[in-house]
Amino acid sequence: MNHNTFPAMDAATAGGYSPLALAFIGDAVYETYVRTKILLKANMSANKLHREAVQYVRASAQSLATKALLPILNGEEESIYKRGRNAHSASVPKHADITEYRAATGFETLIGYLYLSAQTERVYELMDLAYNTITDSLIK
Repeated sequence: MNHNTFPAMDAATAGGYSPLALAFIGDAVYETYVRTKILLKANMSANKLHREAVQYVRASAQSLATKALLPILNGEEESIYKRGRNAHSASVPKHADITEYRAATGFETLIGYLYLSAQTERVYELMDLAYNTITDSLIK
């Protein structure tokens, strides 16, 4: 087995994972995307990189981005998003609003699902839109 890649899953297999399992992987995929975008934008200290990344990966930012994404989701994607949004996690971070946290979990669930089902072009399209939406909100 080639250890550099994972076998592509069909949508049914990827969708068979629990929403929180999909969010677990989606969180990592999106954070890696954000960290890479920030690193390529400017060479700065690790502390500054981290502070910049947090602005994009915190629940409130992901919730904001979700509002821009929802109108362009197809039925399957919306269903996956709602499964994640409605999933009940054991805890909510103390600095997060519950509604924003659930929207962010839905976003991460969708990203994880698209990643696992090898819908690479779509996952990057949605992450680009999310990143740009958050960037625009930070500039205002």
